[in-house]
Amino acid sequence: MKKTRVLYLEVAEKIKEDIFSGKYPVGTMLPTETELEKLFGVSKITVRKAIELLAADEYVEKKSGKGTTVLSERPYNKLSKAVSFTQILEKSNLSVEKVIIDVNNVELNECDPAFEYFGSEAICFQRMYVLNGKPYIYATHYLPTSLERVTKEELEQESLYRILYQSGLDIERFMDDFLAIELTNEQQKLLQTEAKVALKRMRKSYDYDQKVIEYSEAFYNTSDHAYQIEYET
Repeated sequence: MKKTRVLYLEVAEKIKEDIFSGKYPVGTMLPTETELEKLFGVSKITVRKAIELLAADEYVEKKSGKGTTVLSERPYNKLSKAVSFTQILEKSNLSVEKVIIDVNNVELNECDPAFEYFGSEAICFQRMYVLNGKPYIYATHYLPTSLERVTKEELEQESLYRILYQSGLDIERFMDDFLAIELTNEQQKLLQTEAKVALKRMRKSYDYDQKVIEYSEAFYNTSDHAYQIEYET
């Protein structure tokens, strides 16, 4: 591995990638410091600083005399102090299915909300969350056209935020706005509901330069299931 002034950052990043890939699953132990020294060809101090960085972001927990345990595999763990709603659904007794509807390049005009962030062209994909066999969430995501590797097949196998992370689009913060809205006839058909009102979430994901790298809109049929937030301590 190339030696640099921030070598411990490189080591931490590689370990984090291995956690995301499943090489080190949640609940398992990382290799020992000595093993990591040999693996990366670095000093003990570099390894320790890398582990300290991962521990600060709560990806791992280090206990003296016991080793280092993997705590989380979420790409934006430090931004996710609340359990995601989809995780809450998946932990329930409800059957949850994610369906990728389409992925394509779209042309935007000035009246489109995403135009402000991506200009006249963006990558767009739609997905549906099906709850107990019935559509529950319909979401549309807009991404920069530089993200050429996004395909329907990849999104069926991997989470969007992990794809963004692996593509070098690093998210510094999320901003969600929620509104109660009246569903159009088309939206009622998509959600297969006669309910007139639903919850709408608008998300903007910012990189470290405060540039929006994802804009999405999602409609929740809360007449069938309430939107929940479960906070971690």
